[in-house]
Amino acid sequence: MRWLMLYARSRQVPASAAAVLLVASAVWAFNRGGPGPMDLGIAVLVLAANVAAASVGLGGQDAALERTAAIRWAPRRAAHVLLTGAAAGAALLAVQTAGAELAPAWVVVRDSAGLAGLAALGAVLCGAQFAWTLPTGWLAYALLVPALRGTAGEVASWMIFPPGTAAATGTAWALLVTGTAVYAVAGPRR
Repeated sequence: MRWLMLYARSRQVPASAAAVLLVASAVWAFNRGGPGPMDLGIAVLVLAANVAAASVGLGGQDAALERTAAIRWAPRRAAHVLLTGAAAGAALLAVQTAGAELAPAWVVVRDSAGLAGLAALGAVLCGAQFAWTLPTGWLAYALLVPALRGTAGEVASWMIFPPGTAAATGTAWALLVTGTAVYAVAGPRR
């Protein structure tokens, strides 16, 4: 149990959890007026903020020390990515139970999974300190650029499509699997 506490502290989990709690509290405060129309853009923005806050923990303080450690990092890295996505989605779902529904639960699960995979890819490509750039950049594209028609549009703007959209769902799960696998094997960029 001690190693788990040390791991959490070295990965800045308490600070990330506080940021996720702060985002969830702000969303709850702004949606206290009662049930209203669903707003998928706000939900995805909250999920991206939660994943970005948690992504700083995808790398430790000393990459050289981690690379020489005599423990298997791959399962820990994979679990970290999966827990990042789960925490981001759970925070939004908890806020939704106390206020207005921003997105269907299936979309929250899909988007938090895809965003966590993007953050893991960001850690591998850009380093843990910039892991937030891929989910944030893709979110900006999805919200600001008009969606293309057809399957290409569903893939490019997967975050903002309703549940049941096969290409959007496939893209999110492919990002989660790819990002988690690559990050588990390669680790964050130095």
